[in-house]
Amino acid sequence: MKRFLCLVLCFLLLPVYVPAEETDVSSVLPFAEYTFTGTSVKRKYDSDTLIYRVEKFKMGGVVCYLTKVWMRDPGQQIVKETAEWQKNIQLPGVMAKRIPDAALVINGSGYVSPTYPWIPENYPGTNEDYYYTPLGSLTVTNGELYRRLEGVPFTGLTLEKDGLHMYIGADNNDVLAAEPSQTWSFYDGCPMVLDGKDILPDEWDFADKAARRTVIGKVDNNNYIILSVTNEGGTGLTLRKCNWFLTERLSLEWAYDLDGGPSSALLCRNRGKKTFKLMFGGKAKDADVMGFRELP
Repeated sequence: MKRFLCLVLCFLLLPVYVPAEETDVSSVLPFAEYTFTGTSVKRKYDSDTLIYRVEKFKMGGVVCYLTKVWMRDPGQQIVKETAEWQKNIQLPGVMAKRIPDAALVINGSGYVSPTYPWIPENYPGTNEDYYYTPLGSLTVTNGELYRRLEGVPFTGLTLEKDGLHMYIGADNNDVLAAEPSQTWSFYDGCPMVLDGKDILPDEWDFADKAARRTVIGKVDNNNYIILSVTNEGGTGLTLRKCNWFLTERLSLEWAYDLDGGPSSALLCRNRGKKTFKLMFGGKAKDADVMGFRELP
């Protein structure tokens, strides 16, 4: 009875997630199969090891996409593709083509370039030393360590045997001890949600500026969400507005802000098809992308 009353209250606070049946969100029933009211499903993918739904809705008048992804084994099904280290950045669609078994691809890390030369004050060396590389004190790609900045804590995402993990100001040795196969990173303030609570820095100007966004969040060991904020209907949304949605409308272990603005991208591929459908963004070059595939 209590659960039924909770569902009734949820309908009064649209948009919200409403289970098609009274079943807990868990790895048993993929989160992607739940209905998000007030939206239209634009893309879907169903297999024994990978399910996703791309749902379109509006928040504050701005068009957004919420992609719900279920994977049987995220540690094997999440992949990374990159541009050439210290040489260039590339369009997400170009990098996506090098993941032939990916069904879904999004943009990944923030990066340093002549156009975006900013680096944190605690990074050694000069800006030019980091051109055409992602931000973050650690960079691991396919198990190979490309960067390790001594004395600079790591804030970002890692891919480990059981899936994605979010680190906040962690010692590099502790991160590497978990044997990550991949890393993605952006600004130190980009962790947004931890244990369902808003953890954005209170006085961070970046979080108050409306822009296109790509945010990834973990629901549980098998389920993730991706919030893609467009500039249709406005200039985008602030991270604080996004976090209101993530904390009030969803139940997440954590959420992290990946690179956004013109770097945002959401690409999908239907089962049995070779080409990707560009759902959003993808017009600017990036340092790396994150892909989701069926079990190899």
